[in-house]
Amino acid sequence: MKAEKRQRTLKQNKALHLYFTLVSETLNNAGLDMRKALSPEIDIPWSKSSVKEYLWRPIQKAQLQRRSTTELTTRDVNIIYETLNRFLGQKLGIDTPPFPSLEEIEAKLKNDK
Repeated sequence: MKAEKRQRTLKQNKALHLYFTLVSETLNNAGLDMRKALSPEIDIPWSKSSVKEYLWRPIQKAQLQRRSTTELTTRDVNIIYETLNRFLGQKLGIDTPPFPSLEEIEAKLKNDK
């Protein structure tokens, strides 16, 4: 029986964007700005948006042929997360944060109010 493919949930989307923030903070705190990770010409700190555009989305396109995160299923998010974590660990020696839990999402939502 084929597993049901559901579009990623709103909570998973919030977790995804919180994860982008956590990865950007981890890379910046390790002294690995975008220049050191991607291009040596310009010193550019990571942001949630740059993690999404320069790390997450290229993996998403190459691995799953999906252009937008809105097209992702719940399973797709896990596949890309595992690939990105493997890359960051092997290539950059970074221990990335785990994917955000429901508690972390709820805490972030309370802090944003």
